[in-house]
Amino acid sequence: MRTGGTWRLLRGEELLGEIVVDESEFAWTDGRFLPRPGFAEVKPWFDESAALLDAEEYEAFELAYDRIDGALTLVGPAGPAAEFLLHIRGDRARFRWSDEPFQDEER
Repeated sequence: MRTGGTWRLLRGEELLGEIVVDESEFAWTDGRFLPRPGFAEVKPWFDESAALLDAEEYEAFELAYDRIDGALTLVGPAGPAAEFLLHIRGDRARFRWSDEPFQDEER
């Protein structure tokens, strides 16, 4: 398990929040999410995607998550992730990332 490090969630150049990593286990990384004021605008996107996952509405989740994937960037200590899957619930974030695009079944 790797811990430490801070990831940033961006929309363009705007910092929406930071994730302070406190747990990592293949292939997921978890941490405390520290939102910035701009996050309020995209928070409903994460709420919707979480509700769809909880309801096991996977096709609807894919469509809803495309909005997150298309508008936001996740930047780690080594630079931007080429692709990522990010869940934010309250003050917790869980994500996986790759330097290369995911294949569809990885979401």
